[in-house]
Amino acid sequence: MTRVEDGKYYAWGRLYAALGALDGLAVAGRVVAVPEAGMRRAVGKPRTVCEELLRESGNRVFTARQKGGAVAEAAAVVLADVGRLIRPEPMGRNGLGEVEEKRFREGYAAQLAEYRERWGELVG
Repeated sequence: MTRVEDGKYYAWGRLYAALGALDGLAVAGRVVAVPEAGMRRAVGKPRTVCEELLRESGNRVFTARQKGGAVAEAAAVVLADVGRLIRPEPMGRNGLGEVEEKRFREGYAAQLAEYRERWGELVG
């Protein structure tokens, strides 16, 4: 039996969370959960949304690292996570079905929980 954690939609959710975490660290100095509207957009166009965030990742990590301290350390880890979480297979541009969306959201929540456990004070 395959575990949910092994599935691509779960992994896409984790990637989305990592990219969003990098964005939050740069902008606010903390990781914040995406609003529901952002999540709906991501499950509607997962690859497009991840590509948009990835395009800004260089500037985001640079900005976050310049904040120093725990934010800089977290940004370095998150950037490494992004590289690790991009799967070596095509990522769909089409919207996700109900089951796929559930897996995506589970992956997103798992990645945020991992960050919360590691950097409690930086994760809202």
